[in-house]
Amino acid sequence: MSIVHSDIFGQFQQDNATPHMSRFATEWLQEYISDIRHFHRPSKSPDMNIIEHIWYALQRTVQKRSPPPRTPMDLLTACRIHGVKNLQDAFGH
Repeated sequence: MSIVHSDIFGQFQQDNATPHMSRFATEWLQEYISDIRHFHRPSKSPDMNIIEHIWYALQRTVQKRSPPPRTPMDLLTACRIHGVKNLQDAFGH
């Protein structure tokens, strides 16, 4: 089973990855499955994982920063500034 649930608060993805197949997760899905809108996705397919696209956009944006981050604190600051900006752009807020 591979599902994605999307609403105004975010996205829930279950793609049969090992962490998603715990007994707790499986029981929860069985209990609430009728409340979740299904989108079929290939099992264990990282290229279809929305977070990978978000990380890629964030990485591109931070790499273009001038001057580039030079310290871990610079990188953290850039990620916070550009991460919020990118997520807002990505979700139209």
